[in-house]
Amino acid sequence: MPAKPVDRRIRPKQERAKATREHILDTAARLFGERGISNTSTNAIAAEARISIGTLYRYFPERSVLVDELLDRLIAVAEQEFSQRVFSLPVVNTPKSSDEYITIAAEILEVFAEVLVDKSDLVRALVGSVQFYSSGLPEFEPRLRMLVKLIVIQFIGPGSDRDHEMMSWVLVNTGFAAVLRASADDVADGDRAEAIAMTARMIGTWLYGEMRRRK
Repeated sequence: MPAKPVDRRIRPKQERAKATREHILDTAARLFGERGISNTSTNAIAAEARISIGTLYRYFPERSVLVDELLDRLIAVAEQEFSQRVFSLPVVNTPKSSDEYITIAAEILEVFAEVLVDKSDLVRALVGSVQFYSSGLPEFEPRLRMLVKLIVIQFIGPGSDRDHEMMSWVLVNTGFAAVLRASADDVADGDRAEAIAMTARMIGTWLYGEMRRRK
């Protein structure tokens, strides 16, 4: 069995050190978004952040560690928004109609879209530079799939774990792929909203049909 990768990220406890670490991350995120990961050296990040390269390396031994941390931050924001907004919907506990399923699907996709649009430069840099980090943007999938699986079980009802896993996989990959493309800079707001609404109708109608089929 291959050895588990060592987490080389330093997480300080003192407030001043925490602030320095966050400042480095914010600076790196901005530069990665503006220039791309491959065109942004650790020296450039240190210079922009107005710290020494030694200070940067104290917190982030190499560029890939910075990218992994930024990816974690992006995923954490998506998870938090997902949990707060989707699970607070009035219809989430007892959806009965096709329209209610579509409403929930639309909220899920809108959460993804808002997070991706807000961080569009960084997301584009991460997607275009997979080779510069160990985990990759696909780490979104297993973590978001856990949340989606809870909703699938709640919507569809009891069944095999394999079915729930596969449905969650399809939902995350289909929905996330659509939202990722719709969130690109060259897509107008109206087109983005229309694409999300149409994807939500497809997903919500499918989930409703699965629920009806199992009863």
